[in-house]
Amino acid sequence: MSTSESTPVQEIQAAADALVAAFAEGRLDDYFGSFAPDATFVFHSTLQRLASTAEYRALWQQWVAEDDFRILGCTSTGQLIQHLGSTAVFSHDVETRIATRAGEETVHERETIVFARAEDGSWPAVHEHLSARTTA
Repeated sequence: MSTSESTPVQEIQAAADALVAAFAEGRLDDYFGSFAPDATFVFHSTLQRLASTAEYRALWQQWVAEDDFRILGCTSTGQLIQHLGSTAVFSHDVETRIATRAGEETVHERETIVFARAEDGSWPAVHEHLSARTTA
């Protein structure tokens, strides 16, 4: 939410920090609540683009049901915010610890999240693109 004392970049940083923290801590209502309902998602691990937050949440629930998928932690580094008026691009490197029935693993990815200012002054995420990242 915008305040007279904060800059748009600070507001975007706060929105990005809240989204990443909710993901890392497994607070799914807060995580999915960080996205606009009509947000889109492109993940290297899925065949199709997801056309809404509800579609992504349904896929997440499928991962949980089929493989006991869980997030154990997430670290965000190399953050960059590009503020472009009523939109912003947030990119970063992500190291995520996950657990499934097969065990635990650490996944290294690069992520771009597009935020758009809403009428109430908040910055919901409207698009997320996740790609694999080599660790070398």
